[in-house]
Amino acid sequence: MEKVLKEKANIIDVEKRELFENFRNLLIEYNGKYNLTAITDEKEIFYKHFLDSAAGADLFKKDAHVAEIGSGAGFPSIVLKILRPDLSFDLFESVGKKCEFLRVVVDKLGLSGMNIYNLRAEECGRDKKYRERYDYATARAVARMNTLCEYCMPFVKVGGQFIAYKGGNADEIAEAKTAYKILGGMCKQVIEYSLPNEYGERTLAVIEKTSPTPPKYPRGQGKERKNPL
Repeated sequence: MEKVLKEKANIIDVEKRELFENFRNLLIEYNGKYNLTAITDEKEIFYKHFLDSAAGADLFKKDAHVAEIGSGAGFPSIVLKILRPDLSFDLFESVGKKCEFLRVVVDKLGLSGMNIYNLRAEECGRDKKYRERYDYATARAVARMNTLCEYCMPFVKVGGQFIAYKGGNADEIAEAKTAYKILGGMCKQVIEYSLPNEYGERTLAVIEKTSPTPPKYPRGQGKERKNPL
């Protein structure tokens, strides 16, 4: 992973520098009124947002259709789209102001194949328009793994994957074993890595969808968080 991170850092800082600088400037400009991130230092944005989001870029197959749950300020989706223009994304974000910001970024950076929905994941996950329609679902810093799986797994078609960006403690990935099984998945891979210059430990969890998610999930009404699987 160290080699991968060095390669991605070079792409961000050299090959795609202008796009990432524009993204960073928009993030800082809109952060004051939209409360997008607590991270505003230039180096911290580079490592903790850009490079961390980029870490999973090679896990997605070519031309994949990806659902991002809880998009926030666009991590990892905007970063992944800049690095992987072949990917298409549907971004699900329940906070209207964050959706407004995402639309500004997509427009200003000229990113195609990016659809932004001001909708709650637990509602969309039961809607046949979105349910089990995606090659991948992804999420970063949204909830603990067992809760997050219930939000995300219903979007993934059988044979697809849920790719979760998590912190350095991989225990919650193991703790969610029951959730994977109930929701029709299995943990295929756990990738632990360190961001350069002591910017923190991180983990990527790859959950493979092996069978359809039972119709009762997601349960909604906050049960995913109050009573996780």
